[in-house]
Amino acid sequence: MCDYSLHHVASRPAKVGDKIITTKFVNTPTGGFSAVDNPDVAVCLLPGTEIAFEQEVECEPALGILPSRRLGQRLARFRQVNVDQPCVHHDALEFPDGKIVLVTRLCEGQRATVLQMPAKAAAAEAATPAEHERPLSLVE
Repeated sequence: MCDYSLHHVASRPAKVGDKIITTKFVNTPTGGFSAVDNPDVAVCLLPGTEIAFEQEVECEPALGILPSRRLGQRLARFRQVNVDQPCVHHDALEFPDGKIVLVTRLCEGQRATVLQMPAKAAAAEAATPAEHERPLSLVE
């Protein structure tokens, strides 16, 4: 999913193995992920998607005047928060130590790799037969 304020930004779904980078999109107050080789297209993650950062994650300070802070984490799971509130940011990362950080608060330029999609998404993709496949009939 992509946050509510990215609806006017070109986007595509994430895939396992994608190399992504944190970015701030033009004409929107929202930060998110884009492909390393295509910074103008948002890469949308499904809740439960696991990603690994190349270095410890840094996020913007709360007041904007302090230095950025390192979280001491490199692995995260994408999730959505505050979904009952339509006009706030929903995209967040949950870290192994329980910290949850809004994606829009991440410092720009941090590289990560999509490690794993949620099990439901993988199962749905595997259950969809190819268009050229025909159902098998039993021979008696």
